[in-house]
Amino acid sequence: MTFDRLMYDAKTRLLGRPLTTERVREEKLGNRTALGVLASDCISSSAYGSEEMLRVLVPVVGAAAFTLVLPVTGAILLVLLLLTLCYSDVVTIYTRAGGSYVVARDNLGPDVAQVAAVALLVDYIVTVAVQVSAGTNALISLAHLAGGGWTGLDHLQVPVSAAVIVLLAYGNVRGVREAGRMFALPAYLFITAMGLVFLVAAVRAVAGDLPHADLNAPGVVPVGSPGDGLLQGASLFIVLRSFANGGSSLTGLEAISNGVSVFREPQGRNARRTLVAMSCVLAMLVGGVSVLAHVTHAVPYSDGTPTVIAQEAHFAFGNGTLGTAGLVFVQLTTALILYTGANTSFTGFPFLASFVAQDRFLPRVLTRRGHRLAFSNGIITLAALSLALLLVAEANVDRLVALYAIGVFTAFTMTGAGLTVHHLRRREPRRRLKSTVSALAAVVSATVVLIFAVTKFTEGAWLVVVVFPLGVWALIGINREYRRETAALERLPAGADRPRTRRHLVFVLVETLDLATLKALRYAHELRLDTVRAVHFVIDETHAQRLSARWASTSATSVALELVACPDRRLRHAMQELAVRATEDAETFLTVLVPRRMYSHALGKLLHRGTGEKMARALERLPHVAVTILPFNASRAIQALESGRLPDLD
Repeated sequence: MTFDRLMYDAKTRLLGRPLTTERVREEKLGNRTALGVLASDCISSSAYGSEEMLRVLVPVVGAAAFTLVLPVTGAILLVLLLLTLCYSDVVTIYTRAGGSYVVARDNLGPDVAQVAAVALLVDYIVTVAVQVSAGTNALISLAHLAGGGWTGLDHLQVPVSAAVIVLLAYGNVRGVREAGRMFALPAYLFITAMGLVFLVAAVRAVAGDLPHADLNAPGVVPVGSPGDGLLQGASLFIVLRSFANGGSSLTGLEAISNGVSVFREPQGRNARRTLVAMSCVLAMLVGGVSVLAHVTHAVPYSDGTPTVIAQEAHFAFGNGTLGTAGLVFVQLTTALILYTGANTSFTGFPFLASFVAQDRFLPRVLTRRGHRLAFSNGIITLAALSLALLLVAEANVDRLVALYAIGVFTAFTMTGAGLTVHHLRRREPRRRLKSTVSALAAVVSATVVLIFAVTKFTEGAWLVVVVFPLGVWALIGINREYRRETAALERLPAGADRPRTRRHLVFVLVETLDLATLKALRYAHELRLDTVRAVHFVIDETHAQRLSARWASTSATSVALELVACPDRRLRHAMQELAVRATEDAETFLTVLVPRRMYSHALGKLLHRGTGEKMARALERLPHVAVTILPFNASRAIQALESGRLPDLD
């Protein structure tokens, strides 16, 4: 058994049987499953959004924070309304994956769109780290409250969080449908759990026996006084900072627009319905948690546990057996939805990266589907980057939130601005109203970015501020390299593939007389060309169609292009089958010519991967078959063409 076969069998056992390319259309999500999969990030952010507001307010204004949290929450819900209206337009107009990136690209230009691309890619990376860390906090909070103060799990915060990221990556590499089945249920369990908390708390509040938190308990954040905050002139600044922190409740709102393509037809209508449902659920959850915090005075703890939402569940259900069971249910569902909320990034990041790569701003390797039709390279990239960030931040939610909202609100800003331009350019009903809503969404989102960048700059936001321009510069640089190569290498002179000599001369370099030399000599005798076939294996149907159209329209070659279906994307296996069929009469000798583009600089080597050696290994044991790797110095050819000279094709 060959090494390639062993690796393929191992992959099949680990991931399941491969899915053919035609199954892409079948691997779509219904609205209920899509709500659970794509909305988990957004809905789960209600578990810490209100706590992040209080974490800013309590140290400055003390108990008054529990009154201020309500108008701040109201302002956030108004922003939610604006963004929901804005993104309802987006998912209706743009029914392909990409969301903010597509809106910005089509209306503000491809280079400006890279700001949205970087914002979303960074946000997805941070989302995984934040959601997973918050999920582990929920489990530790359960141990703290249900275990009578036991905090023996604290040291497992980082390793548990890292293990969850690996598990999420594995689940998504297995494919869209498996991810949907695995990650949809926790969203509904969490909604049910929080509904029970709100209902029981409301009943106990009416009865007058709903407990209150002890603001002086050991471990709570320092509690200030309203007078101190006002005397410091910090009240407006603190409210704005709390508003920015609470904006983390809205992260994930863009996930549906970034994943419209996973919906069943009609995609736009289904995505809009799911978006509205998600926003309504989020509004009820965020509002409910803030109102309950106002009533119970649930206060954040310095080390993050127990969380505000865990305290609210504890106050609502009490200390009895049923109360403990209720607390366990709430905390387990909270942990589950926070963990699976990170799955939204594993759905959105690969789709977005693939879309940006199709526009040639990221390496094309990110456009390729893997064994189970998932964008495996994007999933693995996201897992590696989010793991690195989680380890650096030690899975601390408060540290990570400083990096969190800037990315997503930058994307909101780009969406609002792009959609405003879209509506202003078209004569359509209610154009003025739509453009006004989009412009307001852009202005408010930009304000949140500014507030967050200023108030959280020293707490880690500086990193995002630095990464953004570097990321945009890198993406534009990749695109410039691709365009440079395309402009140089696709200048095809007419008849370029015709031979320039009448005699075919072969040199065989001999070191010693052995079987390898004899095979080379025999191969030299066999080179009597009867037919030339140009073969393309269809891995990417869109690329194959474009290639076929360009091939048919060029005068540079007289050889017809043959498209060979490769539905399972096993290129070497497909080549083996084609070679066996071509030589099965035992009278045909087959030479497989593999063009290999050579680059002298590191960026060219990074953007292009060679398959010549792998192809040679796949075919080396077949009788009557030889592989010739034909090097072509692309860097030298580009330099020649840019200097006005034609490259040497001899």
